[in-house]
Amino acid sequence: MTAPTPDPSIPPTAATAVRLGLPGGEAVTHRDVAANGARFHVAELGDGPLVLLLHGFPQFWWTWRHQLTALADAGYRAVAMDLRGVGGSDRTPRGYDPANLALDITGVVRSLGEPDAALVGHDLGGYLAWTAAVMRPKLVRRLVVSSMPHPRRWRSAMLSDFGQTRASSHIWGFQRPFVPERQLVADGGALVGDLIRDWSGPRPPQEEDLAVYRRAMCIPSTAHCSIEPYRWMMRSMARPDGLQFNRRMKRPVRVPTLHLHGSLDPVMRTRSAAGSGEYVEAPYRWRLFDGLGHFPHEEDPVAFSTELVNWLKDPEPDR
Repeated sequence: MTAPTPDPSIPPTAATAVRLGLPGGEAVTHRDVAANGARFHVAELGDGPLVLLLHGFPQFWWTWRHQLTALADAGYRAVAMDLRGVGGSDRTPRGYDPANLALDITGVVRSLGEPDAALVGHDLGGYLAWTAAVMRPKLVRRLVVSSMPHPRRWRSAMLSDFGQTRASSHIWGFQRPFVPERQLVADGGALVGDLIRDWSGPRPPQEEDLAVYRRAMCIPSTAHCSIEPYRWMMRSMARPDGLQFNRRMKRPVRVPTLHLHGSLDPVMRTRSAAGSGEYVEAPYRWRLFDGLGHFPHEEDPVAFSTELVNWLKDPEPDR
């Protein structure tokens, strides 16, 4: 997939920047579905049990382009959605707390006409997948999280581990008003490319792939909406709504869980992610990818997809 270098003088639209094809030429289906009071863009491929893919920052559904093909070939209905405020989904003025974003996800499952789904989330999408599995367990068949600890584990690391606090310096930077949004769209979204390149391991993405993410970030209002969840996560730590959410997440995850992580992840330390299994009262598997960074599903899509498909097909995943 090749995209032109973003031109900051021409603001892109969701239609031109988001509704893309797949690298192999597969006929991915783009459509909009209504859920939780908003409209969400999804990209769909294949038939079978639903696997819903949730992207992280600073990306959108296209980050799962390799897994869409692998899952469809394995007999699954693979659907990658754009989270609220990103890609082709609605940019609402509010609703970026994790509880509401998780209801977006489970609402999409219902709107797709499915009784449940296997959720696969990366980064922020992983944080929300953890949350959805706690809030709406009947709608989550299995849980796969990449590059993100359980929300309670994340909160503890951010408050008590200086190494993790330093690794997450971008999140602290997001707390400033106006400035982060301007930085993300300056020079045609150059910072987006820099972040993805810096957070990757020794196999960084191609420049043409980075151009796709840069262009999507330059869609008006995307930069603001994409960092609102992180503002809530930090500013709510001492507020009643944040404390209530943290207590709510004490409830254990009761679905089989696969936890994936890159050993060279500079954003989310391995020691921060490891140990999330204490919040899972079901089969839990931890898999560390040696030599990969924050985006294992893009840095080594074959290894990631193989691990994912094999685990989904395992009728009795091990602990």
